[in-house]
Amino acid sequence: MAIEPNSPQSTRQRVERHRAALREAGLRPLQIWVPDARVEGFAEECQKQSARLKSDTAETDTLHWIEHASDDEGWS
Repeated sequence: MAIEPNSPQSTRQRVERHRAALREAGLRPLQIWVPDARVEGFAEECQKQSARLKSDTAETDTLHWIEHASDDEGWS
């Protein structure tokens, strides 16, 4: 089905075409769910969890390992 360059398309048609092109390129859709940072109490919970990790030896060791293993040469 050829689409004329100036023919009006519905949003659905454009989305379907775009998704078909992505699939042809070997990609597939993926949906992820993340915490909603707009929820009341979110920031407080983040601070609470961060404070718990501040003195955690395993967390400190992991962060040091990541820093050591990361190749950031030339980034700044």
